[in-house]
Amino acid sequence: MTGMTTDAGDLRELTVGTGAGLVAGTGDQQLGTDMVLNIGPQHPSTHGVLRLKLVLDGERVVACEPIVGYMHRGAEKLFEVRDYRQIIVLANRHDWLSAFSNELGVVLAVERLMGMEVPERATWLRMALAELNRVLNHLMFLGSYPLEIGAITPIFYAFRERETIQAVMEEVSGGRIHYMFNRVGGLKEEVPYGWTGRARAAIGEVRRRLPDLDHLIRRNDIFLARTVGVGVLSAADAAAFGASGPVARASGLDLDLRRDDPYLAYDELDVPVVTRTAGDCHARFEVLLDQVYASLDLAEQCLDRVDRLTGPINTRLPKVLKAPEGHTYAWTENPLGINGYYLVSRGEKTPWRLKLRTASYANVQALATLLPGCLVPDLIAILGSMFFVVGDIDK
Repeated sequence: MTGMTTDAGDLRELTVGTGAGLVAGTGDQQLGTDMVLNIGPQHPSTHGVLRLKLVLDGERVVACEPIVGYMHRGAEKLFEVRDYRQIIVLANRHDWLSAFSNELGVVLAVERLMGMEVPERATWLRMALAELNRVLNHLMFLGSYPLEIGAITPIFYAFRERETIQAVMEEVSGGRIHYMFNRVGGLKEEVPYGWTGRARAAIGEVRRRLPDLDHLIRRNDIFLARTVGVGVLSAADAAAFGASGPVARASGLDLDLRRDDPYLAYDELDVPVVTRTAGDCHARFEVLLDQVYASLDLAEQCLDRVDRLTGPINTRLPKVLKAPEGHTYAWTENPLGINGYYLVSRGEKTPWRLKLRTASYANVQALATLLPGCLVPDLIAILGSMFFVVGDIDK
């Protein structure tokens, strides 16, 4: 760009270079400028298409602006022209790693608005499947996060465990990613004969083998060097940005809806809430890892309860399902944090409005505070440790 300066009344034109290392000026006066660098939009293999607009001073980040919207599919508008059975297929896709939990939030909102009681067996099966889905979500990040900062081996261990859990989820629902197993009033159908035993065996197998991944990465010297003290998010900042889930709990925010505002039958369980206080990349990784152990235990307790219950798995519904006029808000502790579902009905078979409050959207805002002051190599470590899915941001 060009500019004008005044020196003893004379006007001179200067051409100022843009970009790292470019310097312009006259005589002993030198003018340098920061470089604006775009990280992304990234390939979908990195949990979605996100763009970061960075201002750099050499290798140090001066400012960061997360730019979202590249994956926006208008799910909330599509909800308005689909009935209460059809919206489930859209709801389980915005965070494709937490599909079962996404479905669950929608049906809970509809059931709450209709004042519907769900069979007890369906409630405990929902909890078991939600905890297994939480394990699947966390294992994905436990494998992919080290990969993003150069550790190749952990992803093979993480995916070995994912396949074990994935097999029982596929058996019960027919789907590997998008389960479509929740229904308003319960679940799609009864689980196959002997499934709870096979699910319990899978949980035991993963629990026995998980230390392989744990010992490989948790105390690895290189991993510690890249994550300890890097990207510190204070509890105050986490609360200010509305962060939740593992990201917030790693900063010391002791909040988990399963314990603090129970839904389904979580009030009958002793839900362990994993927290740390450091708030750095390593703390976020540790919370995720330890949460897998806790969720395996919870899933096993739910399966034990299912085996002691008999009765229907769903509620008989009318051919055309209409929610009464009114509005309600349901929220759930999804794997990545708090998801909220604000449902407004005008008494029709489609929602008048269904607004999603997603965990990733709130969590990723904190990047604007976390990244300034860090070096470019640390940027990748911080970005990966926020554990977001971009479809969950853009919806």
